[in-house]
This record gives sequence, structure tokens and C-alpha cells, in this order.
Amino acid sequence: MSEIINNSAQRKEMLKHLILQLHHNEAPEIVRKRITELLQSIPYNEVVEVEQELIAEGLPEAEVLRLCDIHTDVLEGNIDTSTAKQVPQGHPVDTFKRENRALENFIEAANVLFDHVALVDDQAVRNYLLELKGVFNALSDVDKHYKRKEYLLFPFLEKNGITGPPTVMWGKHDETREMLKNAHEVLMTEGVKASELITLINMVLRPAVEAVAGMIMKEEEILLPMALDVLSDENWYQIYQETGEYGYCLYDPEVEWKPENVVAQQPVYQPSGAIRLSSGSFAVEELEALFVTLPVDLTFVDKNDKVRFFSHSPKRVFERNRSIIGRDVRLCHPPHSVHIVEQIISDFKAGKENKAAFWISSFKGRFIYIEYTALRGVDNEYLGVIEVTQDITDLRNLEGDQRLLSYSKE
Repeated sequence: MSEIINNSAQRKEMLKHLILQLHHNEAPEIVRKRITELLQSIPYNEVVEVEQELIAEGLPEAEVLRLCDIHTDVLEGNIDTSTAKQVPQGHPVDTFKRENRALENFIEAANVLFDHVALVDDQAVRNYLLELKGVFNALSDVDKHYKRKEYLLFPFLEKNGITGPPTVMWGKHDETREMLKNAHEVLMTEGVKASELITLINMVLRPAVEAVAGMIMKEEEILLPMALDVLSDENWYQIYQETGEYGYCLYDPEVEWKPENVVAQQPVYQPSGAIRLSSGSFAVEELEALFVTLPVDLTFVDKNDKVRFFSHSPKRVFERNRSIIGRDVRLCHPPHSVHIVEQIISDFKAGKENKAAFWISSFKGRFIYIEYTALRGVDNEYLGVIEVTQDITDLRNLEGDQRLLSYSKE
């Protein structure tokens, strides 16, 4: 047996043979036992190669997808990932793993609720289902995690000739999405009785949770170590740059990551015409509509004291026109208030202050609040000033609570 274990080609051939036996449903329990006994340590790359070869040799991808859970259950904990590369915090792989840890917290919360189902009577069903809804709402955030794999990671694997595993995994993503969708539909059902909960859990809810958990193992023991072997730092940095397009799953990275000796490039998956920011992106027309619609007026003055931008809401408090663009901000204020503008700019540039607020209690019968804030970059360098003006007359008159839906009459 040792000659098989120590020979990669024989080990892969044996794994392939056993998987095909599972495919033909030949004594599955015995096959599982043989895999566990013979292959206590299976390098992750060999699992991937076998899966790829099975697809190349004609085993339908749908069949590989069906077998995926079977041989994953067998291989779980027996795949050797000790040689997998390590990554720094902020790297896309680090982010994937931290998201998985967050998902595991909600998987555990779901399982705790499942374990307590016997204690739920008809009076407690509603609150019990509400708790489950909260957990499944969180688990459904995994869709962003999956999309980043599908649209950012998988293309690079495919360019390196690795097509089988991404195809199989994408199929598992879709299965999991469908399970989560069914779970939400069940949790929205009216009139569920306590006696029905165990059936709903075992038939719909628990399989969805297990699907999310199973994908975590597939990622961390097979996909991510393989991707680290194949992708370059340039590839990973492109993925990193585009991650904001899809968002994060239950986790927001705390540090930025940039590999050494890699030049930032225009993101390859950025939608045409999009303005990309660190936390998302806008089409130009969306950004234009945003500034017109915001319930505040904005004016931006750059680090050279030039007016660069103002929002042109039809209900602006103070009139602005495009002739001020490029003008020194001092020339945009009446002489009697220029000394205040000078002091604000001077204090902001010196780092003495970051915010200055003013208010006018009666401007055309309205209460106006004005706030100047210093804009600073990641290294705390001065970038300019943003002026925010808001009519808060109605806000100052608010009393009590407003918890029910009530549309504005404007």
C-alpha cells in the first residue's frame, strides 16, 4: 500500500477509480472507507487534477457536480494543505477566509436554533422564525462572496487551463443560492405550526446551511491553495482592485493591500464609463443624479483653494453658477467674510482644525446649517475643503417617533 501512497500517479489513478465507483454506486460505504484508509493525506492539487481529468475524459460535468458532495465528505480533513502559500492581511485570499469565519458564526447560530427546535411551542413559533430569518438574511450575503469568485477569480484560473473545478464550483454556488431562496420562502410562510418545524428544518433549512458550510471546506482546502499556486501577484492585485464592484460578505477589510513591484492598472472588469471608488462605483449619470437629489448642498474647494465642484440641486440654499468653477474661493465670498474663509483654510492646512460649523436662524424664513470639513488623504495630507449646507427647519421641528411608513408629500 505504501508504494501507492508515495506514488502520485498511482494515487491519482486510485482516487479516480474510487470516484468512478461512487459514480456507479458500487458499495459506496466500502468505497468511502477505502478512500479514507488508503489516502489519509491527499495533496489538494491532486484532487483538482483528478476532477479535471474526469471531465476531460467524458464524465459529464453534471455528474461531477453530483459527486462533488460525496467525495468532498470523504476527503474533508484528509487533504494536505500544509504546503499552501501564506498571504498577508488584505490579500483577496485573506478576505475570502475572513468572510468564511464570519459565515461560520451564522452557521453555528443556525445550528443552535435547530438544536432548540424541540423547545418551541405554537406561541413561540413566530419569534423562533424571526430569529431564523435574521440568520438566513446574513447567510445570503454569501452571494457577494460567490460572485467575486465567479467573475474575478475563475477567469484567471480558466486562462491557466483550469476549467473543471470552476465549472463544478459555480454549479454548487447556484445550488446553494437556490437552497437559500427556498429557505427564505419557507421562513416567510404564514401559519407555520411548531409540529411542522422539524420537517422544515430537515427538508429545507439545514441542507442550505450545510451547503454554505461545505463550500467553505472546498474553498479553503482545494480552490484557494490551488489559486495561490497558479495566479501571480499582478492577477491577485487586479482581483483586489475589482473586489469593491461586488462588495464584501459580512466583513469589511481593515487594511489596504498592494503587492510590491506591481503597478496599478486600469481594472479589467470595470464597467464602461464607471467612476470607481474604494467602496463601490457609479455610472456618470448615477453620480450626477445623486448630487442633484441629496438633501444637502455640496461645494468642494481643492488644496489650491480653487472651487472645483458644486451640487446643483433645484432647491439649493445659496445660489451657485458654473462661473465659479476654477475661481479662488476667497473671491466667492463678500469682503466682510473673507477673513473667516482665510482663517478656516489656514487652520485646516496647518492641521489645527478639521471642522467649522455655522448656522443662520432666519434665512428667508428657514433655519440653515453650514459645515466646513477638511478633506484629508490616507496619509492625512490636506486635499481641500467640503462645504455642506442644509435647510434643517423641518428637522428641528420633529418630535416623538416615526416608525411607520409615511411618504413625503413633496
